[in-house]
Amino acid sequence: MSARPGTPASPATPHAAPDGPHDDRAAEVWEPPEQKRVLIVLALSQTLSGAGLAAGITVGALLAEEMLGSTGLAGLPAALFTGGAALGAVGIGRVCQRWGRRPGLAAGYATAGLGSLGVVAAAGLGSVWLLFLSLLVYGAGTATTLMARYAGADLAAPARRGRAVSLVLFATTLGAVIGPNLVGVTGEAAHGLGVPRLAGPFLLAVAAYAAAAVVLGAFLRPDPLRLARRLAEVREAATVSEDAAPAPGAAEDTSTDPAAAPAPRTDTRKLATGAAVMTFTQLVMIAIMTMTPVHMRAHGHATETAGLVIALHVAAMYLPSPLTGMLVDRIGRLRVAAASGVVLLAAGVLAALAPAHSVPALATALVLLGLGWNFGLVSGTAIVTDAVPLATRASTQGLVDVGIAVAGATGGMASGLVVATGGYSTLALGGGIVALGLVPLLVLGGRGGRTGTGTGSHAVAGPSAPGERT
Repeated sequence: MSARPGTPASPATPHAAPDGPHDDRAAEVWEPPEQKRVLIVLALSQTLSGAGLAAGITVGALLAEEMLGSTGLAGLPAALFTGGAALGAVGIGRVCQRWGRRPGLAAGYATAGLGSLGVVAAAGLGSVWLLFLSLLVYGAGTATTLMARYAGADLAAPARRGRAVSLVLFATTLGAVIGPNLVGVTGEAAHGLGVPRLAGPFLLAVAAYAAAAVVLGAFLRPDPLRLARRLAEVREAATVSEDAAPAPGAAEDTSTDPAAAPAPRTDTRKLATGAAVMTFTQLVMIAIMTMTPVHMRAHGHATETAGLVIALHVAAMYLPSPLTGMLVDRIGRLRVAAASGVVLLAAGVLAALAPAHSVPALATALVLLGLGWNFGLVSGTAIVTDAVPLATRASTQGLVDVGIAVAGATGGMASGLVVATGGYSTLALGGGIVALGLVPLLVLGGRGGRTGTGTGSHAVAGPSAPGERT
């Protein structure tokens, strides 16, 4: 008998979505009971990893500026750890595709912890080359933190995917906001160990990423991707069995052989649209965010003040996620994605016009920057998940995140050069204009194309959620 909402089932037996002639609507919102546990474990690991993620955001550019003695190269750390995120996304995606989310995500966080330790050692030794290598390895944490959102959506009902993604992102808020505000405390701890104070947040990242790896390795059971695949197989087998049953007195029909059924296909237009949304928003956000602490310190603001502004920015990146997820599910992925371009434009204009001495104005600009990024990431993730079948979901998502990471690396590298030649205002305004390009792109991407999700499973990945019109 198929499991129904609220009915416990043996963990060894995959749950199927509600069956019967009137259950199509119920299947759209049905989720296996394991989804709640998966979200709780992901939320705990994301809370821990958020503190590790904040280290590079807060002091990466400042540490590079101090060690290299050049503002023009201050964007290099962001380029390196986002480049490392691209490499990490490939590896993590392949591990998840073959063995599941648990080993892939746990390995990603463990690797990031090792990279964080390398950054601390590089700062203590004054080794620029070790710093560069360690930042590449540290970038695996950025990739893992982002890829965890896909794990939240694996078992989610189609109509609740936006909210599932948003809950995982929301959990990152606590650690990501606390981290930048511990710059002074962790700096003193680093000084006590004989390394530069700016390496302090990376000490916190070592512990945070290691703890996140342990939590996922021990408690992310059942593996959401593996369970989602089993559920899809059960649902497909049940559907084929029903279709194959001959009517009384009718000749047997062999055309419903499962081997002859076409495999679900990727909706390439939808996939490209979702990937473009996340790539544009990452490029703009990384570029402006990276140089804001450098811009502030160049105008006399303390490192702790820059840390506060970055903390507010990071809060805006993750804190609105539940609201964003609800909007994505209710009013549509494409509308929220278009809103991200408008909000990012507002952030760039405000950052460009803000007086350098005005912390409130800069903080407001960075809050808008984080909010625009959040809109783009949540909506883009939902679009990509809708577009890709379970059979290739993890590897395709990994490749999408490679593009996101490359965009971040490009933004990080270019940001220092733009500020060195044209100033912070030029960077901010240019970023806002680039982000606005999302709007016509989404209008074109929303025309035509198939409307199906390509997932092939009503139980955990059925037809598109409401609100897919442009």
